[in-house]
Amino acid sequence: MPKTTKLKKLTAPRLLARKGKKKIVMVTAYDATFAHLVEKGGAEMVLVGDSLGMVIQGHDTTLPVTLDDVVYHCRAVSRGLSRAHLCGDMPFMSYKASTEQALMAAGRLIQEGRAQSVKLEGGTEIAPTIRAIVSAGIPVVGHVGLTPQSVHSLGGHKMQGKKAPDQLRILEDAKAVADAGAFCLVLESMPAELAATITQEVSIPTIGIGAGPYCDGQVLVIYDMLGMNDEFSPKFLKHYAHLGSQIESAVAQYASEVQAGEFPGPEHTVFAEEAEDANSDNSLYSSGRKGLPH
Repeated sequence: MPKTTKLKKLTAPRLLARKGKKKIVMVTAYDATFAHLVEKGGAEMVLVGDSLGMVIQGHDTTLPVTLDDVVYHCRAVSRGLSRAHLCGDMPFMSYKASTEQALMAAGRLIQEGRAQSVKLEGGTEIAPTIRAIVSAGIPVVGHVGLTPQSVHSLGGHKMQGKKAPDQLRILEDAKAVADAGAFCLVLESMPAELAATITQEVSIPTIGIGAGPYCDGQVLVIYDMLGMNDEFSPKFLKHYAHLGSQIESAVAQYASEVQAGEFPGPEHTVFAEEAEDANSDNSLYSSGRKGLPH
C-alpha cells in the first residue's frame, strides 16, 4: 500500500515564510466541531477570538470576555485540529497592567489552551510587551487598525485611518509591532490603500478583515461567513452560505414532527429484539460522533 503523507503542522516560522508568496487563510472558530470542518475546508490558521463574547456569549462588545473563557475555547478548538495553526486572543486587560501579567496570560493560552501563538491588540505602546512575550518563546500575532478592545475610546466599531494623520499613526503602529518580533499582523477595518502600504512596508504577513484585497491573507468569523446571522452584514463580509435560515427551517420541521408524533419514527427507534443484537451501547452512536481528531 502507498504511504500516507502526513501534512506538517503550520508553525509560526512556516507562516512567516509565506510573506509575499502565498495567501494565508485564517478563520475564527470557537469549538472542536467547527475547527475540524474549517481545517478540512482549507483554513490554515484558526483564531479563537475574543469575538466569542459577541458571537457565542451574546454581549455587545468583546470586553466581558475573560482569559478563562479564551483558554476554554482554545482547548476545545485544539481537539479539532491536526495541521492548522491555532492562535488564541488575549482578552481585554489580560496584558496591559504589566509585562508579568502579559507573560502569565500568554503562557496560559499556550500551556492550558494548547495554542501555538497569541494575539494582542495595539501598536507602539504594546511593542515592549510583544518583545517580552516573544523573548519567552511564544509567537505573537499583532492587531492594528480597529482594535475592538478600545471600542469606547474609538467611539464604536468604526473604520480607522480615514485621514492622513491617522494613517501615519497606524503605519507606525504596524512597523512597531513587526519590529518587536510579531510574526503576523491582523489589519482590521481600514482603507485598502493603507492596508496595501502596510503590507509593503512590514516584513511579516498581514491578515486583513475589512482591509481590502492587498493583504497577505484574510480572516472571517465562521458564524459570519456562513450566514448564521443575516442581520450582520457589513460591507467587508461575504456570506458563503445562509445557514441561519436553513437551521431555523430545520428546527421548525423537527418541532412540527415532534408535536405531530411523527418523530421518532420506526427507523429512528430501537426495539427490544434489536437491542439484544447490539454489540454495545456505542452502536447507538455509529454515525461518526467520535470522528474528531484528538
